[in-house]
Amino acid sequence: MSVKNYNPTSPGRRISSVADFSILTKKKPEKNLTVGKKSSGGRAQGKITVRHRGGGHKRKLRILDWYSSPTKQTVTAKVIAIEYDPNRSAYIALIATERGEKKYILAPEGLQMDQKIYVSQDTIDIAVGNRAPLGNIPAGSVIHNIELFPGQGGKVVRSAGTLATLLSLEGEYAHVRLPSGEVRIFAKDCTATIGQVSNTDHRHVRRGKAGRMRWLGIRPTVRGKAMNPVDHPHGGGEGGSPIGMKRPKTPTGKPALGVKTRKQHKKSNRFILKPRARKVS
Repeated sequence: MSVKNYNPTSPGRRISSVADFSILTKKKPEKNLTVGKKSSGGRAQGKITVRHRGGGHKRKLRILDWYSSPTKQTVTAKVIAIEYDPNRSAYIALIATERGEKKYILAPEGLQMDQKIYVSQDTIDIAVGNRAPLGNIPAGSVIHNIELFPGQGGKVVRSAGTLATLLSLEGEYAHVRLPSGEVRIFAKDCTATIGQVSNTDHRHVRRGKAGRMRWLGIRPTVRGKAMNPVDHPHGGGEGGSPIGMKRPKTPTGKPALGVKTRKQHKKSNRFILKPRARKVS
């Protein structure tokens, strides 16, 4: 997997790059595994709840199987295609089970065409794409698409190139180091997939021009200090003025940049053994 650069035929082309899609084997998605997607434009009940959202290219949602209903029997499936999904950074794989049922799954790095993958509640071979409960996976394994609670379906470690490490198994829990550096405990019955998420070079892609961001539905961002006082706490003043306060604030007046937003007494705090590493500025 690599990043592809073009000849500098324009200023936008000069600094832009795209992912090399040579790994993909199928262009059009399965019709019965897609549904239409309606854009909200970052609004709920007509009010903007997420800024800088709106527009973007039309796209269809791919219905993925997050393994929300684990079975006691071992399920064998065959990879028949690896596809692009416009709704996520990772690639997806089209598999066919023994019964002939087709499903989309999150494609791990190194997954090959015609490869067989196994989903089981028992111990399985440690091969890319296989899925089993954390209690049946050896310590030190690289995993992704992990359930937070048994039977819920994969919830964490699903972005392109991410991976988690199963550190140890103690009692009824498994200790897992997440991509953020946080060490968290999961129930042994929570399932996970072996391997790293596909499209590892996604973070190296450069958009190059504003138009590509608009295709993704990302609208322009305006600095608060360039606004009027009525529009932002940083607004006002003559010329290029500082924000005029000790620390920056959001448009609604709440502290921003470096302020903890996680609730102090959140119930899931007891599952965190080591908080995520802070970035040193």
